[in-house]
Amino acid sequence: MILTTTSTVEGFKIRDYRGIVTGEAIVGANIFRDLMASITDIVGGRSGSYESALKGAREAAFREMEAAAKEAGANAIVGVDIDYEVVGKDGSMLMVSVSGTAVVIE
Repeated sequence: MILTTTSTVEGFKIRDYRGIVTGEAIVGANIFRDLMASITDIVGGRSGSYESALKGAREAAFREMEAAAKEAGANAIVGVDIDYEVVGKDGSMLMVSVSGTAVVIE
């Protein structure tokens, strides 16, 4: 499955449009991750625990979107957009959503 943020795939012709496909993943911040992030904030550096959770959520959202495209009979997704949003009570969760247009290329 080819994924691209552009509206075309260089070297290929879009033969058919199969519709918009999406994927979402929400991760909650747990107390251990918050504690480690606060320590990182104090001493400086990157928060590996948050980065790992974010990466996992992003990968899950992409897998869901790709599955929807395959189900629609597509072999590529163009115009991919990635969004991050804090949701839940007191911003306790992070949502990653991805969307694009499922297409058949040749």
